[in-house]
Amino acid sequence: MRVLIVEDEQTLRESIVEQLQQHGFTVDAAADGEEGLYCGREYALDLAVIDLGLPKLPGLELIKTLRAEGKTFPILILTARDRWQDKVEGLQAGADDYVAKPFHFEELLARVQALLRRSGGWAQPVLRCGPVSLDPRTQEVMVNGRKVDLTSFEYRILDHLIHRAGEVISKSELTERLYAQDFDRDSNTIEVFIGRLRRKLDPDETIKPIETLRGRGYRFALQRDTAAA
Repeated sequence: MRVLIVEDEQTLRESIVEQLQQHGFTVDAAADGEEGLYCGREYALDLAVIDLGLPKLPGLELIKTLRAEGKTFPILILTARDRWQDKVEGLQAGADDYVAKPFHFEELLARVQALLRRSGGWAQPVLRCGPVSLDPRTQEVMVNGRKVDLTSFEYRILDHLIHRAGEVISKSELTERLYAQDFDRDSNTIEVFIGRLRRKLDPDETIKPIETLRGRGYRFALQRDTAAA
């Protein structure tokens, strides 16, 4: 999943980016509101974390602008302001949740994961489709109770496919989710990673979890667990 961090405090911004990357996220970062607006407009994001006290363009104005332009990805506010009115203003501007500074990263991560689950229509923390399960909290993937070891890129693709199980995801969209803004992008690598995922998830070719729809993209074809959706 691809996340944007808009935070002007460099040490905090870099810490959040590093820790989210360790938890399997593709992360873009911006140091002010104008740069954040550019990233929000140009990149295929799954979620944004936005500080309210930003230079150049305040966080509230950034959120209002993104929503006015039709951006629907979840937004989590970071705020050092302790007035409840500031939090209400942020939510009314179009944000979905907030974290007050100072905070523990574990709280931020839990709220990010919860927002992503809700945006994908999931109710439970572990995402289950047929015999395949993925736990975003631990990055653990299981098939019929067997743990499957994935590389970072393989996990990121599977994470995105399962969050939107049943939907057709184009190769270009997966490429956007896989690479941050400062990486060279090669969509041909998606085919390689999809092939590796199929072999690891379904070595006997019995469950066929990932469909290829020629000219359209890929779909995670296993039915969602109704108790988790």
